[in-house]
Amino acid sequence: MWRDLVATPLFGITLTLVVYMLAQQAYRRLNSVLVNPVLVSIVSIVILLLAGGIDYRDYARGGDLILFLLGPSVVALAVPLYQRRQQIWQRKAPILLGVLAGSLASIISACGLAWLLGGSREVILSLAPKSVTTPIAISIVEKIGGIAPLTAALVVLTGCLGAVCGPEFCRLIGITSPVATGLAVGTASHGIGTARMFEVDRLAGAVAGLAIGLTGLATTFLLPLLMALGGF
Repeated sequence: MWRDLVATPLFGITLTLVVYMLAQQAYRRLNSVLVNPVLVSIVSIVILLLAGGIDYRDYARGGDLILFLLGPSVVALAVPLYQRRQQIWQRKAPILLGVLAGSLASIISACGLAWLLGGSREVILSLAPKSVTTPIAISIVEKIGGIAPLTAALVVLTGCLGAVCGPEFCRLIGITSPVATGLAVGTASHGIGTARMFEVDRLAGAVAGLAIGLTGLATTFLLPLLMALGGF
């Protein structure tokens, strides 16, 4: 009976929802960015699957259905963006320049470090779109010859790190503007970081949501150019 249950999509959906709800409760009670619900949920599910000897493919039957909702959830970010369109439009030039600079810095720093550490061509290319939201990142890496599963893992890790450290790091170096903070976190850590910014400030969250799309667009155009210049 247990094997039959695990083999159904209901298992992956239920496990994900229950673990995430518990992670949210822990986050609210402890009130610490170190227990980010997404990060805690990922670690918890991995531990549960390993402890129960459950194949990831069994979990993915339901987990992939939740993953499908990632696209609509990103589109839903257009609502707060529309509500604050005037405030954002007044800052259009700094936002566009910030996204361009952030995209370049993300690609060059990640690929440069991997190259210095002796990473293979496939690993270096897999790191390139780490700051882009998952569907775009996987689409990019499949076309340039990287390793899609590695990219997916790096995208999630980047998002979690940005959500945990991003707002606090900006505050530490003296950045108090919600637009600047939202732009930085959204450009560097896509959807997971954007969700964190909505907890901090609604305007910052709206700007971070805009940064997700602009970063994906900028990376799509910049990466082939940088590959050509770098001899990849």
